[in-house]
Amino acid sequence: MDMRAESAAAAMATELTVVVPTFNERENVPLLVERLDRALAGIAWEVIFVDDDSPDGTADAVRDLARRDPRVRGIERIGRRGLSSATVEGVLASSSPYFAVMDADLQHDDERLPDMLARIKAEHLDIVVGSRHIEGGTLEGLNRQRQAISRLAGKAGRLVIKADLSDPMSGYFLMDRRVFDETVHNLSLQGFKILLDLFASAPRPLRFAEVACRFLPRQHGQSKLDSMAAWEFGMLILDKLIGRYVPVRFVVFAFVGGTGLAVHLVTLYLLSFAGVGFAAAQTVAVIAAMTWNFFLNNLITYRDRRLRGFALVRGLLTFYAICAVGAVANIGVAEIVYSDRGILWLAGIAGAAIGVVWNFAVSNYLTWRRRTG
Repeated sequence: MDMRAESAAAAMATELTVVVPTFNERENVPLLVERLDRALAGIAWEVIFVDDDSPDGTADAVRDLARRDPRVRGIERIGRRGLSSATVEGVLASSSPYFAVMDADLQHDDERLPDMLARIKAEHLDIVVGSRHIEGGTLEGLNRQRQAISRLAGKAGRLVIKADLSDPMSGYFLMDRRVFDETVHNLSLQGFKILLDLFASAPRPLRFAEVACRFLPRQHGQSKLDSMAAWEFGMLILDKLIGRYVPVRFVVFAFVGGTGLAVHLVTLYLLSFAGVGFAAAQTVAVIAAMTWNFFLNNLITYRDRRLRGFALVRGLLTFYAICAVGAVANIGVAEIVYSDRGILWLAGIAGAAIGVVWNFAVSNYLTWRRRTG
């Protein structure tokens, strides 16, 4: 490559990639690109929208823009959900030395991006966080209930990070790509707060600064914060607290199994009360418990791999088969332990432990195996 070609390539290279996870944000996509164009004038930038197969056609809107503007790129994920994992995929698809993460809902203060980029370079920082809780920052885009939830979640988040962040729940930050690469393999990818995950997973304390940002009212679409988002946030905290010792997915799977036991006993009692013979009642109770466990696991334990359509039916049948083998293993191990030790409770616990480990391991591989594409 000659000197002129090298100079042209350097001029075309992007300095900043803005990663924007999306779900049902079709109306906001062109508006955000317009705002980035104004805010990042004079900076070589690109934006990568990572869309989780939005039914409103968000990915189509991104492709339409990308045909006219080479700075716009899109990734459409099929069969996968999650803000944190979407963010990671967007960053990995970039080659810029710096990247920023922001929402598509136009609530983040995009005008602060040049200041955040200048500061991370001037002070040789790892990350600059847009904070709503320092002087100059605002929470005008949140109602009182959401503000209270944000403060409570921030306190919970500080259980797993050592950094003195004023706004650990911020979804708006700018980071050095090299530091991200040092951290990415330690991320749990649980929930929707990737910033908290990054701070909790970094192999060393991150050099950071915070800049005051306004959190603006949403213009289009609806907030994605719901009870399931709160559950996922709790899973992130749990993963960072105990994940090094036991997979948090296994903990949730075992919890679901405990609720299934309650379903089993209630079903058995009701059928027996109705005059159904024990053998028949026990059979129905077992099926009811397995069915309950399958659908609850599909809803929460494997939310990121949720089965739908025919895959749901196939998954249910494989789950029945796996649990049947697990029950045999449970009984066999319990019998061995009881014959050897003669302690009833120890035999019961040993059998149950083998059963739940078998069910989790095989279900994780067969029923809810990770899909790509």
